[in-house]
Amino acid sequence: MRSFAGRDILSLKDMERDEYQQIFSVAEELRPYAEKRRNGDLLRHKTLLTAFYQPSTRTRLATEAAMHRLGGHVLGFADAKMTRAGDFYQESMKDTAHMLEFYGDVIAMRHHVQGAPHEAARWASVPVINCGDGWGEHPTQVLTDLYTIWKDKGTLDGLRVLCVGDMRMRTMHSILYAMAQFDMEAMVVSPPELSLLPEFKTELDERSVNYREVESVEKCIAEADVIYMEPVVQADYTQSRVDPTAEHGTTPAAYQVTRKLLQDKARQDAIVLHSLPRMDELTTDVDSTRHARYWFEAYNGVVMRMALLSLVLGAVE
Repeated sequence: MRSFAGRDILSLKDMERDEYQQIFSVAEELRPYAEKRRNGDLLRHKTLLTAFYQPSTRTRLATEAAMHRLGGHVLGFADAKMTRAGDFYQESMKDTAHMLEFYGDVIAMRHHVQGAPHEAARWASVPVINCGDGWGEHPTQVLTDLYTIWKDKGTLDGLRVLCVGDMRMRTMHSILYAMAQFDMEAMVVSPPELSLLPEFKTELDERSVNYREVESVEKCIAEADVIYMEPVVQADYTQSRVDPTAEHGTTPAAYQVTRKLLQDKARQDAIVLHSLPRMDELTTDVDSTRHARYWFEAYNGVVMRMALLSLVLGAVE
């Protein structure tokens, strides 16, 4: 198995099965720091630099919280417009990456341009972690999601995962890539205009991912062990910011999960995941059901990022 020390975390396309288990094992070792709300000193001599060109709540704060939990230091920016990388000069990614590498030992980057963290990794001598790149991928979120499923089900093999939402989403790309390493079946539900792109289907077929497209949630929810959700009414991920006052559509019933639908159709032990924020695709009355796991999923985001930071910085193997 390849070492994670000094390694970029940019995509789940080529991550191997035993590497997922290695990450989960390290997450289990470090979990007590989060459970007991205490800080250790595993990364006390290391600094995380966060470069977020796009808004973030959970990903940025969970990554920073993870570094603090391990005794490390954090600096960075959450609004590129307040930096020379995003103002009049529009500094190139090459120049920005060369500069950032001197200020930290690892760079966590979110960007509205697909492939931007990969470009940064070309020029930075320190590890780069992709925290979401446009419509590309979101490996840290999906590693969190898979870890949450593994904790609940005890395995990733033999599971049927209902994927609901906009199939252009970076999380959907990452989770479907990851499924190539496990005996999992994806049931994909989305509006026709937001369905899997032909070129992405070709990639999935090349990786022997087991998936099928279904017209509505109701038609397949009874088969699902995991209901994995993203909004259908989606922001434009190619923009750094989207006007919050703009009018939003509503989610058609075919792509919604409600308490009643879960009661009437879902398996007793089915779990619902959502990376959040949500709109009306996941109704709030699901929060108090036995199916809801999205708050646990958000909590696990700190645990997973502790594992990733420790691994890429060589503090654990």
